[in-house]
Amino acid sequence: MNRAVLKEAVKTFPWLANVTLYGCLFSGGDLVHQLLAHEEHLDLSHTRNVAIVAITFHGNFNYFWLRALERRFPGKSAGMVFRKLLLDQSFASPLATSVFYTGVSVLEGKEDIFEDWREKFFNTWQTGLMYWPFMQFLNFVMMPLYLRTAFMGCCAFLWATFLCFSRQNGDGTAAVALAFVMDPRKTLEAMREARLARKKLRAQRAQREN
Repeated sequence: MNRAVLKEAVKTFPWLANVTLYGCLFSGGDLVHQLLAHEEHLDLSHTRNVAIVAITFHGNFNYFWLRALERRFPGKSAGMVFRKLLLDQSFASPLATSVFYTGVSVLEGKEDIFEDWREKFFNTWQTGLMYWPFMQFLNFVMMPLYLRTAFMGCCAFLWATFLCFSRQNGDGTAAVALAFVMDPRKTLEAMREARLARKKLRAQRAQREN
């Protein structure tokens, strides 16, 4: 019964249901990252910032983007699915990753809002190519249009956990994320030391230039 009610709600209010579900699942990924990192206190302000970016941009963008793709390349034939995948990974994926890194930085009031993007965007996009094409293939082939953004939200729950780890502690690579899952404390300590070393190197370069 509950499943039928939920399905009817998504059909009746597709935009609201899809975008809300996407935002909740995406921000939930940040909470999972913090729990895995064994933080003493949950940083709910960071989760709030992630939720704002996820709802205001990612959920809305994906809702209308998936519909635009379906209008331009309708159906589930191999050729149409391939075109949708190609456009999704060459345009939508880099854009969404860029907005995540810069958007959260803006909300945090960072002085250099492009710092995380410069350091981690390319690695993150490459890692996404090992995950999103397979998820989107299932989405385009198996899901009706009115459920596609919600399905992306389910996939984004895991992806958001990785993104939030990459932004706060990682470097955007799958290898470091896997090491974090296997031994969170050791990986976090190694990443902190590497981050401090990079800051020290940048400070030394700035002193030489001055």
